[in-house]
Amino acid sequence: MIRQFALMSLLTAFAPSALCEELPDPDGKSAAQDKRVKVFILLGQSNMLGFGRPGPADQPGTLEYMTKGEGKYPHLVDHDGNWTERKDVRFVHVMDKRGVPFDNMEEFADMKNQWLTVNGNFGPEIGFGHIMGHIHEEPVLILKACIGNRSLGWDLLPPGSEQYKFEGKTYAGYKDNPGSWIQGQPKKTVAWYAGRQYDADTAHAKTVLKNLDKYYPGYKGQGYEVAGFVFWQGHKDQNPAHASRYEQNLVHFIKTLRKDFESPEAKFVLATIAFDGNELKGHGLTIANAQLAVSGEKGKYPEFEGNVKTIDARPFWRDKTVSPSGQGYHYNHNAETYMEVGNTLGWAMAELLTGKQ
Repeated sequence: MIRQFALMSLLTAFAPSALCEELPDPDGKSAAQDKRVKVFILLGQSNMLGFGRPGPADQPGTLEYMTKGEGKYPHLVDHDGNWTERKDVRFVHVMDKRGVPFDNMEEFADMKNQWLTVNGNFGPEIGFGHIMGHIHEEPVLILKACIGNRSLGWDLLPPGSEQYKFEGKTYAGYKDNPGSWIQGQPKKTVAWYAGRQYDADTAHAKTVLKNLDKYYPGYKGQGYEVAGFVFWQGHKDQNPAHASRYEQNLVHFIKTLRKDFESPEAKFVLATIAFDGNELKGHGLTIANAQLAVSGEKGKYPEFEGNVKTIDARPFWRDKTVSPSGQGYHYNHNAETYMEVGNTLGWAMAELLTGKQ
């Protein structure tokens, strides 16, 4: 059950970027296990995988610098200066294991299986998960199934995707190998196929859902509901062919995920790529515009109205001069970027779940 009164007062009174600071500290209580678990599945590439740095406190752009130095995100730090922990939100991250054959999708590495807290580098799940825990009375599972360096036009290409031609080449549809070829010439196949990462990530997530007693302590068999999907991706698609096809692939991706998880009513939120902020250009800008185009309120896809929402992440880009790293493709490891993207995705999901804008 959505805590309507608390949520609506916040949505009405504050802008999304400031909402995170209004969250109360976690109360340390477990969720009632007589209610179905609300599951939110997080997918993407290194954007979603997460490179937000927790510390050190004297390094601009880390989470300790933001919380202890600038007083931001007070709900993340307790009175003793330790990271808070939500006992009503479970965070699980599953990822491919090196050396596992392609046909064994159910064997994977448990990267994280813990109550929601800051524990090493993080992605949008911290901001997003705190908001989901705050607005729900039910147990919440934040289930992240992703790995870095994956494109929607190849690795994450969903089942049913068809071949297409671009600038004299044929590009892969689902299960094709290689990614592209010239008709009439020998194919140079690789140890992969189009959509292999989609198959792996969804299989890993489904395995967790089939074994909730292992991943959600105290689970009593009450069942679950896939309430939403969260997507942040796009870096590896910055080439002419994949960028040109991104919007079509994304629409199909959303529809296929809902079908695969038997969750036709699940909400879907995504963040644009945001490299260099408002200076984003070229194929990256093409991708960001495609991501914005699928948002339900744009009206281009009437079937997505009220159930798909894109947030523009470009305002959350932070320069390397105020960040722990100069790796722009990892958002300079800036904790504020990952927190603000997660927070904004969380409030976007909250709006979709309540039907209130």
